[in-house]
Amino acid sequence: MAEQPTERDIVLVVACALLRTDGRLLIARRPEGKALAGLWEFPGGKVEPGEHPEEALIRELYEELGIVVSSEQLEPFRFASHTYEAFHLLMPLFLCRDWQGEPHGRDGQKLAWASPREMADYDMPPADEPLRKALYDHL
Repeated sequence: MAEQPTERDIVLVVACALLRTDGRLLIARRPEGKALAGLWEFPGGKVEPGEHPEEALIRELYEELGIVVSSEQLEPFRFASHTYEAFHLLMPLFLCRDWQGEPHGRDGQKLAWASPREMADYDMPPADEPLRKALYDHL
């Protein structure tokens, strides 16, 4: 008899692949003290109650990187659906080729600009892996 699935919370987060004109994408290193510390990820964060994904991403990009983005600059790309031990993550990834300001780690996180090929050199959380591959295939 098949086991019944356990009840897990679904956590909705949004992420963004910021693309420079030279084809490099911005990734950020998760700081110490956070889950999956030391791994590299696409900038973004949790969608708060009452927020639309685009609103959450605009807020997160400003809070994390100090850049200003409008919803018109966000292009839906793919989404990740991944089960972690304690929750299930649903993460839409948006592309953004235009923003105001120079991205910098406002919480002291390290940032890197990497080509789609170079991204294979960075350890990323399991949920990000299919997105990394999709970006490589797309770009």
